[in-house]
Amino acid sequence: MNKTKIWITSAFSISLIGFLAWIFLDTSPFAEKGVEKVSEGLEELAEDNVLQKIVDQVFLPEHLDTADFEKRIKALAHDSIPKPWQVFSVFPEKGALLPFHRIVAMYGNFYSKNMGILGRIPEEELKALFQKEVEFWTQADTVTPALPAVHYIAITAQKDPGKESAYRIRMPEAQIQKAIELGRSINGITFLDVQIGHSTVEREVPTLEKFLLEKDVHLGLDPEWSMKDGSVPGTKIGTMDAAEINFAIEYLSKLVKENGLPPKILVVHRFTRNMITNHQEIKATPQVQVVINMDGFGFPAKKVSSYRSFVGGMPVQFTGIKLFYVNDTLEAPHRLMTPQEIFKLYPMPIYIQYQ
Repeated sequence: MNKTKIWITSAFSISLIGFLAWIFLDTSPFAEKGVEKVSEGLEELAEDNVLQKIVDQVFLPEHLDTADFEKRIKALAHDSIPKPWQVFSVFPEKGALLPFHRIVAMYGNFYSKNMGILGRIPEEELKALFQKEVEFWTQADTVTPALPAVHYIAITAQKDPGKESAYRIRMPEAQIQKAIELGRSINGITFLDVQIGHSTVEREVPTLEKFLLEKDVHLGLDPEWSMKDGSVPGTKIGTMDAAEINFAIEYLSKLVKENGLPPKILVVHRFTRNMITNHQEIKATPQVQVVINMDGFGFPAKKVSSYRSFVGGMPVQFTGIKLFYVNDTLEAPHRLMTPQEIFKLYPMPIYIQYQ
């Protein structure tokens, strides 16, 4: 038994003795009810196993299992931790999902067949596909259970400037809630993705606060659609600075701390060097786990090259990779990367996204 558990045990024992003494002293509010009433009350407590529940709650793992955490991280890095990696400099708070699960996400928008699988097939077919992919990844890595996730584009860039000349459109709350309910229906989580267009992270992320206050809702940022030079989204690849990403991290951290939430995950997409500037300045917190997701498409060798160049050599904490059901199969060998190929990447992706 470690020192922390000994301290908790002692504190709990003292508190329990004090509680029972308080009950039987005349100063107790129970005194005027009589010993008989108190005994009945204690019998009811015993029947409801209230004391056992208190004990169970006290000894639930209140803090991160650092030994397990480190073991899993080393496995992701093939037992070779790169110096730039922050992963051991910031340990997450209890309830952290990574690296204890591998997230398997479906990406897109319900209004568009071209933006991803979420809008391409009917819901029941989508749920069946979720089940298939989750089982596939769980079998591929039996040590790390796969966790399904809906990765929904809640704020999407567009070519039309719109009323605010922001070149982005916010999805209706009903559609966002639909994404969240879909995630819950598959016993998974939901990411709300943000494409800012000509707007800013500081302006757009807070509009999602109502949903981010939910324990199972997380955030995504897509620098590809952040047009700092005033270009129309889609005409060139955008860029986002570490300062903007850090704003989102601090914003989520505050929500977690002030509302007693489990740690959030922030997924940031990248497939070129300039999509994220000053990446070394991105700072994770105990409340926010950061994933840099390689979302470029192509045949396996091309994806491996992009991953090594723009994600693997410069991780913040965790890495991900996107698999395109259509675009990845256009060229020979006309297939998606296999788990075995992905597991060889350095570090090993803990977030898998399907588009």
